[in-house]
Amino acid sequence: MNNPLFDLILKGGTVVHETGRELADVAISGETIAAIGAPDSLGDATEVVDVSGQYVIPGAIDMHVHFREPGYTHKEDWETGSAAAAMGGVTTVFEMPNTHPPTRSAVEFRQKQECAKKACVDFGIYALLAEDNIDEIQGLIDAGANAFKCFMGNTFGNLPSPSTGAMLEGFEIIAQSGLRISLHAETASIMAWRQSKLEAAGLNQPLHHIVARPEVVAIEAVARAAILSEWTGARIHVLHISSAGELRPLSEAKNRGVDITGETCPCYLLLDASDYERLGSVIRVNPPVREKKDSVAIWNALQSGVVDMIATDHAPHTLEEKTNDNIWKADCGFPGVETQMPLMLSEVAAGRMTLEHYVRISSANPARTFGLWPCKGRIAVGAHADIAVIDMARQEIISATKLHSRGKVTPFEGRATTGAPIHTLVRGRFVQRDRAIMPGVSGHGKQVTNIQSMPAPKPCNVDQSLAAVLATGEET
Repeated sequence: MNNPLFDLILKGGTVVHETGRELADVAISGETIAAIGAPDSLGDATEVVDVSGQYVIPGAIDMHVHFREPGYTHKEDWETGSAAAAMGGVTTVFEMPNTHPPTRSAVEFRQKQECAKKACVDFGIYALLAEDNIDEIQGLIDAGANAFKCFMGNTFGNLPSPSTGAMLEGFEIIAQSGLRISLHAETASIMAWRQSKLEAAGLNQPLHHIVARPEVVAIEAVARAAILSEWTGARIHVLHISSAGELRPLSEAKNRGVDITGETCPCYLLLDASDYERLGSVIRVNPPVREKKDSVAIWNALQSGVVDMIATDHAPHTLEEKTNDNIWKADCGFPGVETQMPLMLSEVAAGRMTLEHYVRISSANPARTFGLWPCKGRIAVGAHADIAVIDMARQEIISATKLHSRGKVTPFEGRATTGAPIHTLVRGRFVQRDRAIMPGVSGHGKQVTNIQSMPAPKPCNVDQSLAAVLATGEET
């Protein structure tokens, strides 16, 4: 072969976009897609990989993972977590701030950047919005935070939920950057009150977790956050939508023009309260898996666009931390970044959604929402060559022992899946090939840049923000 035009050609596959599909070859040069054309029309490449009969889709973008480093590396670290992502067809992750120490200032942010140098997939890093770090927010923005996370309800790490006053001031500051604020939208005071009553009464079975966190905690929190967003112009994102009730304030806020988006996770679509007896404490997650009516409503909202995307809340723990006869002593969450794509492709195979719609909710919408578009989230000339090649006929059985995460426990243990990513490429490089992690890929991942591609924030609806008044000493 003389003077090949490209580094790599994926030959003979069906390229799937969010609006359609085409039989095409995809050529890659360096880190980007250089050409897309009819089969055998693109010329020569240093390497040609035949993907005939398979589907070429944008790699999934998971906006919600916990890789546990620093501080909890017995549960996960950036190398094991990103390897699990690569096995799951995920090419970009956004990692949460409830590590130890939490990502609450520029100092901790830079510490996390060092940890992330082991990643084999691209990544964003969340900064924390809390009661006690309002003065750190601008420094976190300047340090390169990709988004902010606000824990309105308690979860792993026991970070105190900020008061509404602190949230409002934080929203005012962050709104000016255009960065999005992701919300664990549950009302902490209600949950603390109810759980303490249940514990005092000796009620500690798995289903009592739902009793402690009824859907009203999500309804109230989403409505309150949407009002703060509308008033300040801050962009917000509702994490792990679990209930039918919270869909109403989410939809109403969208209809009012609030820049609000939402995600759900496979556990809220594919499990319900009937699974608690079978799974015991393994199913414990915040917010909880709820009733069948909730999963049906969330499926409908995902189809209609009220819920914008799929994520995982990948939250690994050891088996010992997850299993306990007392539900209050079992850690919340489980791995998900490796199993999301096979689980959702199985729903595609079953006719519950199209592959095009899956591309929209797993890649295109996350990229647009968090400012990564047009570099990521699509198969197009000039975009990063972040690609999952999937075999829709491949059948597998989910097994915790085979997960690449350190968290060897999953509520989907033994579940049969149809469809799997057989290759994963990040910026043109195979990080997973033929269902195995490639050697030497640790450190290939890069932190994404998203501030420049975000549209200008909406004007603040207040005459002057608190920060501005405090800085000038003037009355509004």
